[in-house]
Parts: sequence; structure tokens; C-alpha cells
Amino acid sequence: MKNYPELNTYQGGCHCGRVRFEVIINKYEALDCNCTICSKKGFLHLIVPSEDFTLRQGNDSLTTYTFNTKTAKHKFCQVCGIHAFYQPRSHPNSIDVNIRCLDENIVSKFEIKPFDGANWEKNIDQIR
Repeated sequence: MKNYPELNTYQGGCHCGRVRFEVIINKYEALDCNCTICSKKGFLHLIVPSEDFTLRQGNDSLTTYTFNTKTAKHKFCQVCGIHAFYQPRSHPNSIDVNIRCLDENIVSKFEIKPFDGANWEKNIDQIR
């Protein structure tokens, strides 16, 4: 895991710019999940406490998709379709940010760990 001693604040958003957010990062570790929805979206997961995430604009441009247990709230821009963040099933009181949606290209700062979400129930304890 790549750790940096200070907290860093980054901006991000959707493709069309209607949805904008800010996230505080102190742990540069992301998950690459192989479940059906994550692999189709290309989501690289950074789970942060809710207090480290601020939606700056675009709440009115977001829509929500749920499936299966309906616990995860998959938010996406209803204009451009980008899934920049969501409320994950594994951490329902947190926000899961797609690091590919950050303004700065900082993916290389992260240790990307594979997660077998295709077998979610069997593997969820790896990320709790």
C-alpha cells in the first residue's frame, strides 16, 4: 500500500461536468472488482468515510440504480451516464469513489488490489 503522511484533497466529477465532488484521501489503495457491474463500469474503488466526501454540485443531475439487496446506491449522472461514486453495500455509511473520475490523473499513486466480487459473499471480509 502506498501511504502519504498528509491528507490530500482532490476534485472530481462526471464527464459533462454537472456532477462535481471533493474527496479527502489518506490511503492510496483501490480495489479492482470483477463483479458484473464493476467490471462493466471500469470502476476502481476508493472507499472513504462519508465525512471525507463532499458533493459540490449536481445532486439534481444524479439518478440511482439499485439491484439485488438494494443496499448499494449506484449514483450516476443522468446526462452523461458516468458513475463517479456510490454508496457501497460493503460499507453503507461510506462513499465509494471511482478514482478514474478524479480530475488529476493520480491512478499511478494507488496500489490497485484485485477483489473477487464475482464471489462477493465469500470474499467480503477481505475489505471490511
